[in-house]
This record gives sequence, C-alpha cells and structure tokens, in this order.
Amino acid sequence: MTESKNLEYKLVLNERFERSAVAFLNSRTGGAIYIGVDDDGKIVGVNDPDKIQLQIADRLKNNICPSVLGLYDIILEQKDNRNYIKVLFSSGSEKPYYIKNEGMTPEGCFVRIGSQTQSLTPQMIENLYARRTRNNIRVIEAPRQDLTFSQLKIFYEEHKMPLNEQFANNLEFYTPDLKYNILAYLFADQNGVSIKVAKYKGKDKVDLIENEEFGYCSLLKATDRVLDKLRIENRTFTKITSKYRQETTLYDFVATREAVINAFVHNDYTDLMTPVFELFCDRLEITSYGGLIDGMTQEELVSGISRPRNREIMRIYRDMELVEQLGSGMNRMMRAYPPDIFKISPNFFHVVFYFNGTLNGTLNENGTLNGTLNENGTLNGTLNGTLNLNETEEMVIKEIQINPLIQSDHIEKILGLSRRTVSRTIKSLREKGLIIRQGSRKTGYWQVTNPPKKEGGQ
Repeated sequence: MTESKNLEYKLVLNERFERSAVAFLNSRTGGAIYIGVDDDGKIVGVNDPDKIQLQIADRLKNNICPSVLGLYDIILEQKDNRNYIKVLFSSGSEKPYYIKNEGMTPEGCFVRIGSQTQSLTPQMIENLYARRTRNNIRVIEAPRQDLTFSQLKIFYEEHKMPLNEQFANNLEFYTPDLKYNILAYLFADQNGVSIKVAKYKGKDKVDLIENEEFGYCSLLKATDRVLDKLRIENRTFTKITSKYRQETTLYDFVATREAVINAFVHNDYTDLMTPVFELFCDRLEITSYGGLIDGMTQEELVSGISRPRNREIMRIYRDMELVEQLGSGMNRMMRAYPPDIFKISPNFFHVVFYFNGTLNGTLNENGTLNGTLNENGTLNGTLNGTLNLNETEEMVIKEIQINPLIQSDHIEKILGLSRRTVSRTIKSLREKGLIIRQGSRKTGYWQVTNPPKKEGGQ
C-alpha cells in the first residue's frame, strides 16, 4: 500500500510524529501511522519495540491538546520476523487538536490532505474551534458529589491494573472546577442511571412480559449484567429434517456483544439518557441516544471508521478489554449481519437483530419462545452425535457457546476442572474442528463450527 490520506509510513519515531498524529485527529476519518516501514511500504522493522510503544504513548499524552486518551491504539505487528508498530487514530470530536508547545496556531495545528500533512490556516482553526462541543460529560457537574468507586476498582484489579490515589484525575473524573463530572457519576457505585432490558410477548410493545433493571451502579457492572441477561435469552432452537438435526441460536452473540458495548460507549449521556434493550418475539432491538456524530455518515460507520462520542468512556472500556482496536467491533458485526440492521435518526441509534430463521408463534407468559424454525434456519454448531464427545468436552463446548469470550481460567472455575484438563479438552475440540480461536489469546473469542448432526447420532 502507498501513503494516502489515511496512511503514513515512518522509518523511525521522529520529531514529526506529533504533526502527523494531530493531522489524523483533525481529519474526518482518522488514520494510521506505521513505524518501521519505509516510504515505499517495505517493512524494515524497529529495535526495542516495547520502548518505542511507551515513548509513543507518552508523547501522545503529553504533547497534544486537547487530551487524546481513548482516540488511539498502539499495536505491535510482525511480518517476516520484523517487528513494526501501527498507531491507529480516530477522528476527534474536540477539534482543533494541536501540538501543545506550539499552541492553537498554524505551527501547531495540522490536517491530512491527500498523502500530505499540511498546516491549518488561522480561519480554519477559528472555524473548528467555534464548532467544538463544549457540552460534554467531562465538563458537566454530577448530580451528586458523594461518589464512591469500589466496583470500578475491582474491575481494574481483576485486569491487573490497580488504581492509585490519582485515579479520578487520571480518568478525567473532574470538571475544570474540580467537581465530580457526569463521567464519574456513570462509573460510581451508586447513581441514578437506569438501564433496563424489556421483553414483550409479540412484535410490538403492547404486552410487556418482563422489565428488568440493571442500572444504578457502575456502567461496567451494568454492561456485564446486560450481557449476561442477553446471553441467557439467546436460546438454541432445533429443526429435525430427514437427515440432520439443525440447531441455531436466536442471534449471533459476538455481534450482539459488540452492539451492546457500542450502545454503552457511544450513547449521549449529557441529559443522563441511557441505552434501552428490548426483546420481541422476532427480534432484539438496542437503542442508544444521540444519533450519528456530527459530520459522520452511515457509510463511514459500517466501513469501520471510528469516531468515539465519549473518548473517556472508550478509554475505560479498552482498559477492561471490552473494546479492542478502533472500529474492530463494527467489522465483527458486519461479518454476521448486513448494514440494514442500523436504523438511524437525528436523535436515536437503533440496532435491530432479527432472530435467525423464521420463528412461528409468540412468547409465552413465562418468557419462553413457542415456535419452530423454517427451512431457512441457520446452523450454529452441535454438541453430541457422530463426533462422540465425552462428558467433559460437552461441558466445555457448552460454556463456549454460552460465552464465546470466555477464558480458560473461567472455564476451570465454572466447571471445577484442573488447568491441565481444560487445556487438554480445548486442544481436543480444536483438533476435531469443533472450535476455532478468532483473534489473540488475550482479546479474541471462540467460534463454534457447524458440522451437521445426523438424526440417529443422539
């Protein structure tokens, strides 16, 4: 690939790095800087990549204003035994970004035009500054100031990132006059933020079966609880044919997980409105507030271009490994569903997952679905049959189907198995072609494959 408006190569981390970073932050679509790659796109590599990654993070944090935390990813990659570094940038919402030592001047403000980095004119800087969003969750004072953060600290400790005494300042929990802001309020142990999952009997909102509350706590805890609820609701349905038994879940859970997290991360919380999750007899709807970010198109959205509405929330969710690279969640959703799952209006953002197959019937009073799959039902893996799985393998693959993001140590705890047994079982399931690992060991997920199951193999 050659350099372009979204791509720049650097042989080494040089003094012009901040100029390029600012240019991508000020652009509409963001971009990437590759370090250890020459102008022709040839990978030369870098020495001591760990040191360079730390230098990049330090320079982005200290040399650019406004804060860019949550707007970039630093990724170590390797090809032909050569290490190189990719720095991904999202388009920022607080333009103009500028080099701190140069100030908001043409010497400090840059933009990407074609494959070149060019200075902004004074008029361009003034126009961008006039449009900068001032009404954001960082500058709005929280409704209460007696906030505690035990839940947040537990989440960080579980990820081996214990918070120090300066955590509130580091996570930008204060307004300019040192009051707790809306961001702090969202992650506090107790708040007035309601998060509901509603279930309806039919295709409309006439007959409400269930309305569960998962809020009034840290946004991270609420996210976990909503995901657990939707994981439980993602039932498996079976269709018996003359030759095979077909099984499918209601919705692709990997894509659903990404949609849930996106709803939490990109929701407009300035008026403390929150995402809503609704189950109907034929679909799951996820609604967040705020619509598309100003200047972004739906085509840019589905292509994976990332423009976080709340970079501060994005930063915390990335610390918790709930989000990976910028835009990667959208790409996973588009692998499972077409772009028309999005219904976007000026003030609302809807994601609609119609259930796999055509489901006949309605939800019963107890919330269970009454119906069968038609011929267009899809396969989503099987547990028994001709592959002769043992009891341990059946238990492990069931946990993976329930939670594709599950880690080996969690399987050990849930099933009471030793590390060696879980490792041996996962190896066996992989060799049989029943599970595939997508992504890295730390941040990837499991995919259950779809071998058909003969009727007589029960």
